Amino acid sequence: MTDSETSLARRTVLTALGIGGLGVAAVATMPAQAAIAIPTEGEIWSSEYWTKKGDIPLWMFRKRIGAPKAGEPARPVVFFVHGSSVTSRVFDLNVPGKGEYSVMNEFARCGFDVWTMDHENYGKSGRTSGNADIASGAEDLKIAVELIARETGQKKVHFVGESSGALRAGAFAMLQPDSVDRLVFAAFTYKGEGSPTLTKRAEQLAYYRSHNMRKRDREMIRSIATRDKPGTSDPAAIEVLADVEMQFGDQIPTGTYLDMTANLPVVHPEKVLAPVLLVRGEFDGIATVADLEEFYNKLPNGDRQFIILPGTAHSVALAINRQLFWHVTRAFLTMPTPIAT
Repeated sequence: MTDSETSLARRTVLTALGIGGLGVAAVATMPAQAAIAIPTEGEIWSSEYWTKKGDIPLWMFRKRIGAPKAGEPARPVVFFVHGSSVTSRVFDLNVPGKGEYSVMNEFARCGFDVWTMDHENYGKSGRTSGNADIASGAEDLKIAVELIARETGQKKVHFVGESSGALRAGAFAMLQPDSVDRLVFAAFTYKGEGSPTLTKRAEQLAYYRSHNMRKRDREMIRSIATRDKPGTSDPAAIEVLADVEMQFGDQIPTGTYLDMTANLPVVHPEKVLAPVLLVRGEFDGIATVADLEEFYNKLPNGDRQFIILPGTAHSVALAINRQLFWHVTRAFLTMPTPIAT
């Protein structure tokens, strides 16, 4: 290969990773996993996996460009963590005629090895008598990263959590910081002070304390997209979500609701050592800007960002403006390593 061909190939890889405008010095300091030739075109390959937390079977799902091959360079792993009232299907929806809704597909095309899972008592994963609280979710993630390390060789993982999924990811990051690369907390809440959503939810606190499961019907799923600001999500996407979710029944665990109404904070910023991106929808009622600013200001890592997405409410993954969420997340996950620290 000639020098000009080598230069062109290098620019192609960097552009695919969203860093084509960086200087040579910045590129030289990037993590090794981001400086390899990662395929961004081709067929998206997917596979299901099973692992166990004790006796509890846990279902995991993976997408990437092309099937894994022996000896190939490892790709950066991003793990999407679902929230309280939906399964991991929220990250892999197919909404006919409405454009791309699968964030897993989107990030696979960006060169990532993309994973997700159904937590205990959700989706295809095992059912127990527990309430699947935040602590339980963090334990699920411990098991998940062990399987990912075996399958990919990657011992550090990016986590992107939405709503209580962000709390699960944060709780895991406190427990096992060496397994965490970068963190994206979307629709996150810290102390919950001033939150209209949590104030309303707390009216059922006695029920959450005494019951491990709650009703989750089609109307409840629809309300995720309408409770803050109708018109920020496409009803067609929400109906598709409801269709795929209802196959798992009309009951969902209460544990995360109990934590979010009675036990906040469950993620302590001083103990979150990784770089953090906080993403809030402009109209999200789960947390006030002041609540998130307090969390942000206490984070110990100087590599942190707080972004508010316009025209977006609680569910950034299902928003009409979801591409804004993709953009800020992709940019954060592909940040070059700082030269000066």
